[in-house]
Amino acid sequence: MLAAALVSVGAQAGIVVNGTRFIYPAKQQEIGVRISNDGTLPSLVQVWVDRGDPDTRPEDAEAPFLLTPPIFRVDPNQGQSVRLAFTGESLPGDRESLFWLNLLDIPPVPADAGNVMQFAIRTRLKLFYRPEGLSGRADQAATGMRWQLAKTERGHVLRATNPSPFHISFSELGVKSGGREYKTEGGMVRPFGSQDFPFSGAVAPPASGTVILHWINDYGAPIREEARLQL
Repeated sequence: MLAAALVSVGAQAGIVVNGTRFIYPAKQQEIGVRISNDGTLPSLVQVWVDRGDPDTRPEDAEAPFLLTPPIFRVDPNQGQSVRLAFTGESLPGDRESLFWLNLLDIPPVPADAGNVMQFAIRTRLKLFYRPEGLSGRADQAATGMRWQLAKTERGHVLRATNPSPFHISFSELGVKSGGREYKTEGGMVRPFGSQDFPFSGAVAPPASGTVILHWINDYGAPIREEARLQL
C-alpha cells in the first residue's frame, strides 16, 4: 500500500482529517480520529503511527499505539472514526513524547483510466503523548520561551529555548526592528530544548528588536504573540 504509483493523474484527494495534530492525554484509554471523504470517488485508507522516521512502513512501525481499524474504505460523503489506543510503554513522565500519525489515501482506478499514472497520497500529522501532572500549561508555554540572536556557520539565526515540558510549534517567526521584519522559517522546539531558526536570505538582523511569533495551539490554530530578545 505504500507504493506511490498505481495508474490516473489529476485525481484530487478527497480524504479530510478532523485535525492537524492530536493530543493523547495519558489518563485516557483512547482518542478518536475522524476521517471523511469529501471527494466523488471512494478511497482506501491505511493508518499507522511512527516514531519520527518518515520512511517507516506500516508493517515495520513499532510505535506503542493500536489503531482500529488500520485499513478501511471510505465512500464519497461518508466518514470513518479511527480509535487510537496507547498500548503501554515506559515514556518520560516529565515531558511530552512526539509520534507521527500517518494516513495513506489510495483512490480507485477509474474504469476509463487508460495508460496514465495515479498517485496515493500520504499525510503525516503530529501526535503528542502528554503525561499527567506536567508543570505549567500548554497554552502558556510559548510565553515563557527565551529568544536570542546568534551567528553560526550557517549564518545568523534566531535561537529559541524552551524551558517547558511541551512541544511548541511555530507557523511563522521573525524579528521586528526599525519598521522592518526579518523573517525565519517556522518549525518546532522540543521540551527543555533549543532550536536555531535561520533568517531568510543572507540577512544580518539588528542587535535588538521584538520577536513576532505565531505558535500553534492544541487545536491547530496559530496564535500571534510578541516577545523580547535577550542578550
